[in-house]
Amino acid sequence: MASLPTTQKGVLVSKIGGPEVLEYKTDLPVPSPKEGEVLVKNNLTAINLIDTYFRKGVYDSAKPEILGKEGAGTIVALGPGPNPYNFAVGDRVAWIGTAGYAEYSTPPAYRVAKIPQGISDEDVLAVLLTGATCLSFIREAYEVKKGDWILLHAAAGGAGIIMTQLLKLAGAKVIGTAGGPEKVELVKGLGADVVIDYKSTEGAKWLDKVMEVTGGEGVNAVYDSVGKDTWENSLKAVRRKGSVVFFGNSSGVVPPFPISMLAGKNIKICRPVLFNYIYTREEFDLYMNELFQLLEAGKLKTSIYKIYPLENIQQAHKDIEGRKTTGKLLLKP
Repeated sequence: MASLPTTQKGVLVSKIGGPEVLEYKTDLPVPSPKEGEVLVKNNLTAINLIDTYFRKGVYDSAKPEILGKEGAGTIVALGPGPNPYNFAVGDRVAWIGTAGYAEYSTPPAYRVAKIPQGISDEDVLAVLLTGATCLSFIREAYEVKKGDWILLHAAAGGAGIIMTQLLKLAGAKVIGTAGGPEKVELVKGLGADVVIDYKSTEGAKWLDKVMEVTGGEGVNAVYDSVGKDTWENSLKAVRRKGSVVFFGNSSGVVPPFPISMLAGKNIKICRPVLFNYIYTREEFDLYMNELFQLLEAGKLKTSIYKIYPLENIQQAHKDIEGRKTTGKLLLKP
């Protein structure tokens, strides 16, 4: 640690609020890795919608804190004690953890993966947290089968772009919703079978379109990251014995509702969290290895909306919350 700086640039959140509570700092301490951790000098980190939920207090977390759930960079120090994953200083890695809005992070070693040669940091972060989320959700939250009709809300967003492709690779028939002609064309280009522009006249009646496309039966499953604005019609959009996977709150949280609403069609609902699917190192490796293989084989198209310098973090949060972005938002420490 002697050759490393003692302070770093980063973004601190000291209280709940809007983007204005994101404070760019130049004198934050560089953390020391504890046992079971590694110290990574971040080349790039990522912004995810979940970060805004912690900033706004939708999800509880202790303040002050540094947001950010993933990054890519180089290991510059190892924590004391055993090194079961054989990491070394100089390894180029991607990680899932906390405190990514900074030059240095100390993720747990069991959620750190070596990046294969030939894969860029940009491509890795376009699919790392998002890809693991989407892949685990289509395997475990609802097991997508060949021929399934799937409704995917916000199909042009960071998660939507990846999930659309993974659903098609799984053999599903995909109905995507997106806002505006450009986003509609983007989702069509990813292979979606039907794309509904929710900002159009037709889009206001997206449930009718879903039922029309599926011959009145509805879809096998809905993946809903929008929440408040869509949850009720998402329940109506599934067929008998269908499933609804709620995994985001971009329009607000899903309100309490009577469980009897599920009885009419024997609907299953799930509110999964990625970290319960990558709880063990074996689970983490399973999804990381598959994502890297898909990238190496050219089977996943990545999309970067913009790379922001750390000092522009407030604008980045405004952009991702404004639902105007397509693809991944990255940070350059």
